[in-house]
Amino acid sequence: MDLLKQELPVEQETLLISDDVKTGLVLVDIVNGFCTVGAGNLAPTAPDKQISGMVDESVRLAKMFCEKKWPIYALLDSHHPDIPEHPYPPHCIAGTDESKLVPELQWLENEPNVTLRCKDCIDGFLGSIEKDGSNVFVDWVKTNQIKVILVVGICTDVCVLDFVCSALSARNRRILTPLEDVVVYSPACATFDFPLHVAQNIKGALAHPQELMHHIGLYMAKGRGAKVVSEVLLHLPVEI
Repeated sequence: MDLLKQELPVEQETLLISDDVKTGLVLVDIVNGFCTVGAGNLAPTAPDKQISGMVDESVRLAKMFCEKKWPIYALLDSHHPDIPEHPYPPHCIAGTDESKLVPELQWLENEPNVTLRCKDCIDGFLGSIEKDGSNVFVDWVKTNQIKVILVVGICTDVCVLDFVCSALSARNRRILTPLEDVVVYSPACATFDFPLHVAQNIKGALAHPQELMHHIGLYMAKGRGAKVVSEVLLHLPVEI
């Protein structure tokens, strides 16, 4: 990992958020099926420090945004039981506990500043498209006049990365006006751990070392034009 970080460094900044720049928080798939031990085929099988840290930081940010009544867009992985998502096993089936927010975030369902969106694909931008061609996420950005989106969740190198890349492409094509910046907060992102010694015993399986792939996800996001930050602070106005 040390060699990797030397060869593929990801310089990270501090993000100061305030009332001066309209910022929206995007929560990606912080659901039981990916975060709660034993909750499903893609859930951790044992307590996971990276995932627990991601949940804790996401809760902190969600509380901050709700206290300020700033907009939150929560994506929830939710699949029809008869429509598989290859190459993954069945997971986050609609209507089950797997597809629900983790217990620490379920209170968001009753917050007026929160938009919940169930998605049936990896990329939440595509998963926000309605049958009539409209896009709930695009409408959310425009309605709230958001200039910065702060993206957190799981998995850093899968659903988070795909959503970030699509949002950046849409911004570059001016589909998301007035959006200016897409920011990924690294401590509030996580991915799953599937070590090589486990993968080698399963035909067709690919190893997925957690720390390595988390770093790669951040590196790819930054390479596509996202800002990667290691700290998010609330900027308070100075009283004179």
